[in-house]
Amino acid sequence: MAEAAAIGLPDDLRGNTIHVTVILKEGFTGGDKLAEELQNHVEHEIGPIARPAHVVFADSLPKTRSGKIMRRVIKARAQGLDAGDITTLEE
Repeated sequence: MAEAAAIGLPDDLRGNTIHVTVILKEGFTGGDKLAEELQNHVEHEIGPIARPAHVVFADSLPKTRSGKIMRRVIKARAQGLDAGDITTLEE
């Protein structure tokens, strides 16, 4: 893993679930097996309450020009909503 961002998504049963977007290092490819390994790692290191419900692999994360991850954009995309004003996104 090169970089990751976690957000909370609404869930009818639990209230919120953890959704993680992961950027892999050069030469690695994501898949169901790697997603399961990452979920198990988080569960082992932090605990079952922190286990991500969803792991998504992406090429890049939306960031501001100063390098901050725009989690609201990730959340909007994950929910299929409009991301709003993204004029501050890094090109």
